[in-house]
Amino acid sequence: MNLTLKDIVKNNQVQFSHYRAGHLYYNVSVAEGDYSFPVPTTDIGDATFLNKDKAIIMMRYIRKALDDGTFVRAT
Repeated sequence: MNLTLKDIVKNNQVQFSHYRAGHLYYNVSVAEGDYSFPVPTTDIGDATFLNKDKAIIMMRYIRKALDDGTFVRAT
């Protein structure tokens, strides 16, 4: 995958996929297909997470997923 963080978040949206084992999973569509990344519920605090939102709002979690290998093809 040759995408940069900027390529992923610029003018893009994320969509909630599912919850599992303490993580919310969101999908994001890019030129190469759909990818999934986790958002730990321990990091949410009192924030509101919407079904669909701007990808730039999730940039922190996308960056972390790219760094730790959890930004993967959505199934």
